[in-house]
Amino acid sequence: MTLRPWPRRTAALLLAAALLLLAGCAPSVDPIERLGRKAAQRVRPQTPAAGQPYRHWGLAAPLSPPPHPPARPLRLTKRASALPPVLDHVRTSDRVVFLTYDDGVERDPRFVDMVRELRLPVGMFLTDSVVGPGYGHFGRLLSAGADLENHTLDHPPLRGLPYRAQRAEICGQRDKLHARFGVRARLLRPPYGAYDTTTLHAAAHCGVSAVVLWRASMKEADLHFTHGPHSLRPGDILLVAANDDDLDGPPLRTRTTRLLRRIQEEGLTVGRLEDYL
Repeated sequence: MTLRPWPRRTAALLLAAALLLLAGCAPSVDPIERLGRKAAQRVRPQTPAAGQPYRHWGLAAPLSPPPHPPARPLRLTKRASALPPVLDHVRTSDRVVFLTYDDGVERDPRFVDMVRELRLPVGMFLTDSVVGPGYGHFGRLLSAGADLENHTLDHPPLRGLPYRAQRAEICGQRDKLHARFGVRARLLRPPYGAYDTTTLHAAAHCGVSAVVLWRASMKEADLHFTHGPHSLRPGDILLVAANDDDLDGPPLRTRTTRLLRRIQEEGLTVGRLEDYL
């Protein structure tokens, strides 16, 4: 006896009924579970904070971008015989201040993440003997947009040292930074802010265009002003100091956050110092 094939319509109905029966018996599986945990993380909707890194770093609002191009009323002379100016602020109509750091930041590895995620235009003044093996940390900071500047080879008080000793300290660190990172450091911060006329002559010989001090420094939770009214002004150069004496104090990123809040409260933002010098 020859078997006849099922009519197409009947076969389709039987197939649909079988699928419905299977669907009713099998336990339901969440599509996310089918993908697996790692794949699910890629498809889950992002939280609002994911695109707001300023909240992650303790700020209530993002930093305002600095003006572009910046106002640059200060004109640094290029004459070889001229001595570099000594600055604790920059004359500018832009509502910007400048964040600077002296060594020490290698003790807070997450500071690199902060600079990168907030796009902070910071200036790092480095001493070779202090930084030591932490130079790799500063390579990451350079990649994140930080500027690397000169803080001498061995961090001595320069004031009173003979010319040759001061020149060796300044030119030596200039050469170290160039050899390690390929940068030409144009700015010098003398250790402890101590300098004399000999320092300026040695700095000029080493290609320094400005000697950079600071108008206010952030230590622990307080902002200490060197002189003048106790409020931030456009063009101020700020120093965020490392905890040399108290390693249990707040990390550098915490003090930076406190300072950034103060900057925002006074209607200012952060500019790149090299853009103004």
